[in-house]
Amino acid sequence: MGNSAQCTGRGARSIGIHGLSVAALARALAGVALVLVAGTAPAASKGAAARGDPKAGEAIYARCLGCHALTYDRTGPRHCGLFGRRAGSVKGFAYSEAMKRSKIIWNAKTLDHFLANPLKAIPGTAMGYAGIKDRKERADLIAYLQQADASPECRKSPRPQQ
Repeated sequence: MGNSAQCTGRGARSIGIHGLSVAALARALAGVALVLVAGTAPAASKGAAARGDPKAGEAIYARCLGCHALTYDRTGPRHCGLFGRRAGSVKGFAYSEAMKRSKIIWNAKTLDHFLANPLKAIPGTAMGYAGIKDRKERADLIAYLQQADASPECRKSPRPQQ
């Protein structure tokens, strides 16, 4: 079981959890805390969208306003009702054949992939935007779109028929 100094936590080489020294455990916990405070914790799975800031995403959404709106169709389709919707399915909107055939269901992961490079994600899409290369900006935009989708503004607007 070890000597009494190890069991009581006394001594320079005290043993902590699973044989780690208290000093090593403290360094590991400090490292985890630093990563969490810095907001740079790795995503749970490869390619998973990072957690975004809706307020920062609202500023990024300003880039989208030339073609999109939340509650009505413009050059691009409306964004209210986006999450859970099949790509290319808003009744009456003139999508490209590529978008209609894509079979994508919009969620944070599919949006992250699409927004990184729309022309690569769906070759033949009519969305001629080069994409948002910065992962954090994409996460912020997606967080804003999720927040907007749940907003009273989107809830009172008619959901597009699919």
